Amino acid sequence: MTSEPLRIAYSPCPNDTFVFDALAHDRVLGAPALDVTFADIDVTNGMAERGEFDVLKVSYAVLPYVLGDYALLPCGGALGRGCGPLVLTREEGVDLTGRTVAVPSERSTAYLLFRLWAADTVPEGVGEIVVMPFHEIMPAVRDGKVDAGLVIHEARFTYQDYGLHKLADMGEHWESTTGLPIPLGAIIAKRSLGADALRLLADSIRTSVRAAWNDPEVSRPYVMEHAQEMDPAVADQHIGLYVNEFTADLGEDGYAAVRGLLTRAAAEGLLPPLGPNALDFP
Repeated sequence: MTSEPLRIAYSPCPNDTFVFDALAHDRVLGAPALDVTFADIDVTNGMAERGEFDVLKVSYAVLPYVLGDYALLPCGGALGRGCGPLVLTREEGVDLTGRTVAVPSERSTAYLLFRLWAADTVPEGVGEIVVMPFHEIMPAVRDGKVDAGLVIHEARFTYQDYGLHKLADMGEHWESTTGLPIPLGAIIAKRSLGADALRLLADSIRTSVRAAWNDPEVSRPYVMEHAQEMDPAVADQHIGLYVNEFTADLGEDGYAAVRGLLTRAAAEGLLPPLGPNALDFP
């Protein structure tokens, strides 16, 4: 392990700050020191593709582009059930054929899940895809600037405040067609750190997750400091959805979900195919 702190970038969202609180504040015995940068996942995806930073929280959708230089860690990320992205519209029951849809990124798991859903349910295809920051999507749908919006994170709990309707839940579609959890965010680390350092990092993240579960109040100041004025109850809902047994360890179902998503997306021409051992952890 290098004596320099590991440069890590993750989002200011409550699930990430909850997971990394103990580790970022040197409360995990024997763990590597961290130099933390906060960035939204569309930014960290780009960092990964450029080979920046030692450790990153990224979308699972970016893995096929970065697994040459980075290893997928078996913990710390976000998978779950009942926590998928939503497609929202101003009116109920809109047919999206040929319609304009706002999305937070075309290099995201949310977008892959949306395209897989659309392939099954909008056979003639949606119209123009407009990429915009996720906090602008619901106002754009409300104001009629786009016909529909793909939303993530806390928008699950707040879209009704904008007078919007849920057209479809991408997670429900994924779970009903695969039986697997929804792969959302992954933790990756530079392979050049070496197998021993990667295993220590994974063990340290697991310990940090368990520390947060054992005493959630200890992490609350860190979570709320970075939660962008989010209501504490919404932050708790966010953590409850996205920090679960798959955060502690991907396990058989977690790995099956990741392989399933990336394989199906490659079959639709949305991603390059994965190599046979690309997801193996040292």
